[in-house]
Amino acid sequence: MHDERTADVVRRLKSVEGHVRGVERMVGEGAYCIDVVNQILAIQRALKKVSGLILDQHLHHCVTSAIRGTDDAEKEQVLGELLQVFEATGKS
Repeated sequence: MHDERTADVVRRLKSVEGHVRGVERMVGEGAYCIDVVNQILAIQRALKKVSGLILDQHLHHCVTSAIRGTDDAEKEQVLGELLQVFEATGKS
């Protein structure tokens, strides 16, 4: 990953980490359930954004490089990895 993108991803992950600690604190303090659920949904959205950034980087660099290359095994590997990601997200 490029340095700028890496820094953005790390910053976002640190934010998520802090958010998770905040939710943990909310649960420990007996916060209103819907408030906790809304915070968890915000964390999920933030993680989805991070995942999207990393996947975008992977598609533009690793996958593109493999597809343009001459190694058929590498091509099959990256395509298999993409299928696994789509299956895991329920988008296949």
